[in-house]
Amino acid sequence: MTDQVLVLSGGLSHEREVSLRSGRRVAQALRSRGVDVVESDVDSGLIARLAELGRPVVFPLLHGEAGEDGALREVLTLLDIPFVGSVGSAARVAFDKSIASTVVAEAGIATPRQVALPHETFRELGAAALVQALGDQIGFPMMVKPSRGGSALGCSKVSTAAELPAAMVGAYAYGAVAVVENFVEGVEVTVAVVDRGDGPQALPAVEIRPDSGVYDYAARYTAGATRFLCPAELDDDTARRVAKTALAVHDVLALADLSRTDLIVTPEGVPTFLEVNVAPGMTETSAVPLAVEAAGWGLGAMCADLVAVARDRGVRASATRPDLPVLP
Repeated sequence: MTDQVLVLSGGLSHEREVSLRSGRRVAQALRSRGVDVVESDVDSGLIARLAELGRPVVFPLLHGEAGEDGALREVLTLLDIPFVGSVGSAARVAFDKSIASTVVAEAGIATPRQVALPHETFRELGAAALVQALGDQIGFPMMVKPSRGGSALGCSKVSTAAELPAAMVGAYAYGAVAVVENFVEGVEVTVAVVDRGDGPQALPAVEIRPDSGVYDYAARYTAGATRFLCPAELDDDTARRVAKTALAVHDVLALADLSRTDLIVTPEGVPTFLEVNVAPGMTETSAVPLAVEAAGWGLGAMCADLVAVARDRGVRASATRPDLPVLP
């Protein structure tokens, strides 16, 4: 492959350092396949850099709002630059947990009970009354998290009403809307879906066992803080349901090339959707590279195939969501 690939990472989100680590790893993996790679941060010189390179294929590895809310992908489309991954409109829906969960639930996929509360509403209507209502409607324990964000930043497990106001403040530190949902007991897994040109394929599920009991930012990106099992310790029928659910999420949200769906498998074996990521981490402690290895693929080969698909496909218009399937 002689085409240049621009690996984009960094940015100004709270997940900048994780993004830089992902970018370095993907760049190294592509170079191992002989790909001509240019690494770039996202700054005021990006458009000029793209112009100098001609028409590279962009591999976006920006985590958090700057890279996953669809805006950057819309800019690349405007500039007639092909890129790996979902188009802006699909990324925008997937990035907002309250919207994505609603769309996914309409498709017949299990989701937690959820309420989305803007900061203004929580402040103006009074925290005490809303805490009581949330406890009555959602129940304890519950999860509180920013509606738009990643890497578990601002996420808290809340076991009592007394803990809820501080958890809401923590979530609002990372976004204007907080999502409150019932805590789903079960086995936490994450499933990567990859399309190397022959249609989406679910990779082996990765089971997540954080030492702290909560898969927060530290558990995600501190070496040794979490035990990952790949493939997950699931029976064959449950593993198939998990893979089917991740593929359905990828399809119903009109995602492309690469996604990672986070699920809880309940004691009854029901995969329950938590969230989906259109620019999953590729660091040394990230789940997707583990799944790639378990599938018998090389990370470099997979990334090079994704670049080839993006190059051959060219620039795309915004996605339109297909009719919502209902899972049996």
